[in-house]
Amino acid sequence: MYMAFKHLHLLLVVLSVLLLFIRFGLRLKSSPLLQQKFFKITPHVVDTFLILSAVALMITIQQYPFVNGWLTEKLIALFAYIALAFSALRGRTPVIRWLSFLGALGWLGLMVRVALSKQPLFLPF
Repeated sequence: MYMAFKHLHLLLVVLSVLLLFIRFGLRLKSSPLLQQKFFKITPHVVDTFLILSAVALMITIQQYPFVNGWLTEKLIALFAYIALAFSALRGRTPVIRWLSFLGALGWLGLMVRVALSKQPLFLPF
C-alpha cells in the first residue's frame, strides 16, 4: 500500500503545482478562463486528495507531525506555501503576486528537500 499511496501523492503534487502555474499565468494575463468552473473547482479537489494521500502515507509509515521533525517542518512549509500561493493568485499588485509566487516555490522546494531527505532543515528534532 505504501508505494500506491506514495505514487498517488506524487501525482497529486505534480497536478497541484501545475495548476498553480497555469492559474498564476492566467491571473497575470487577467484571463476570463479563471472564471470557468474547471479552474474554480479542480484545484480544490486535487489539493483535498493531496492532503488525504499525505494522511494515508503518514498512517502507513507511522510518522506524524509534532512527533517527527521532518513532518512538522513539512507541515509548516505547507501552510506557508498555501498562504503565498493564495497571495500569488489574489495579490493586489503584480509585484506582490510575483514575490508571493516565487516565495511559494521556495517553500515548495523546502518541502521537496525535506520529503526526500526525511531530515528537517530548520527544526532541531
